[in-house]
This record gives sequence, structure tokens and C-alpha cells, in this order.
Amino acid sequence: MLQQTQVSRVIGPWQKFLTKFPTPSACANAPLSTVVRSWSGLGYPRRAKALHDAAIMIRDDFGGEVPGEVDQLRRLPGVGEYTAHAIASFSFARPVAVLDTNVGRILSRALANRTLTASEARTMAKEVMGRGNSARFNQSMLDLGAQFCRAAPRCDICPVAGNCKWNLVGGADPAPRSAAVSRAQTPYVGSDRQLRGQVIAQLGNGARTKRQLFSALDGIDASRCDDILGGLVSDGLVQLRGRVVQLAGD
Repeated sequence: MLQQTQVSRVIGPWQKFLTKFPTPSACANAPLSTVVRSWSGLGYPRRAKALHDAAIMIRDDFGGEVPGEVDQLRRLPGVGEYTAHAIASFSFARPVAVLDTNVGRILSRALANRTLTASEARTMAKEVMGRGNSARFNQSMLDLGAQFCRAAPRCDICPVAGNCKWNLVGGADPAPRSAAVSRAQTPYVGSDRQLRGQVIAQLGNGARTKRQLFSALDGIDASRCDDILGGLVSDGLVQLRGRVVQLAGD
């Protein structure tokens, strides 16, 4: 839920989601359509499907318990390196470093004063973490990047400014494009992401004919509507029954 989504938008849906699905098995046993509806308002419905698929794997392959090893976590649908390391560190105290955009900025500015590749950043993060409490280290790095070492850095009040190579030596900001752990998003308004969300929202209220569905996407040509719908079908989020469209699992 927190991937590219502000915490303030996530707290309410997260609390409701956990009330409805308190365990991975509870999520796995629910129809996909129910999970997608519970995801309403958060965008990226593919994440809801990935979470549902991951819950099924946790139920069937891991006895209903979230695995604690990075290689096991990486098997779960929708779980990449960052998420796997975060779960392993914060939930299971595994000695792994978490690397995101915030951490990449700190490493490139404070320690290297140059742009880092993703591989260099991973190695550096692990070396800096050492053998101490990984969860405490990772949370500190995430907070430092989120509050001080931002894209527009707050060097005047940063607690590590006195030890930051970039702050001491100067030069061009090495953080942009460093660590290669995130990509800039394209504008949302008018995007396929927005249209996909509108289709899911319509189907959340029940099945629709294609004509009804496309009429709700006012001003969008028919070929693009077909492409949007086809993508949702390919992703397993939507199913067609003749001329009727409905959420998968309804």
C-alpha cells in the first residue's frame, strides 16, 4: 500500500483491510473481487492482485505464515528486493540493509559524494550497517532520508551535515539518478493508470456492459477503451462474460 503512496492516504484503508483480512489465509480465501474492492482509493489495482496471489502462496506453500528469509520472500508475487529486505529486517531481525530512494541519496551524498550504481549502493548500505541492529539502522536511514536528506536537502538542520562529504566538499548534487531504485512517474491525469482506476471503480459497484463501462469514460476513444479493458483482463483483474464485464472473482 505504501509503494509510491503517501502514508496519510494509506492509514485508513490499511486499518480497514487488516480488520477484514487479519491473516494471509483470510485474504487468500476471499474472492479477488472482494480484495480489489477493499483496495479502493489506493490506486494500482495490480498490487491488490499481487497481494492476493502472495496470500495464496503463503497459505499453500508456507503454512499460512509469512516467511522470514529474503529468498523466500522474493518468491511472493509483487515482492521485490526492497520489500523483501524491509520485511526480513523489520519483522524478522534479519541482518539485511534496506535500499530505497531516501537511502540512496544519503549514501551518494554523505559517504561517496558521487553518483552510485544500484550495486554500489547495495554494497555500501550493507557495509555501513555492520553487525548491529538492522531494523534500527534501516529505520534511521529511512527517516534521515525522508526528513533531512530529501530531494531538496535540508542541510542546515541535518544531524549528519558535519560528516557529509557533499556538504563539506561541495560540487554537483550526486543524488539524482543515484542507486537507480526508483523511476519518475508519468503524470496521472489522463494516463492509463487513471482510466484503469476508473474502470475498476465502476466495476466495484457491480457488473457492467462494455457500452455502459465505456460511456463512463467520457471523451476517450473506443480503441483506447478496448486497450484499457484488454490490459485489465490480461492482468487477471477483470473478466468478460459475453458483453458483460465484471471484477475477477465476482
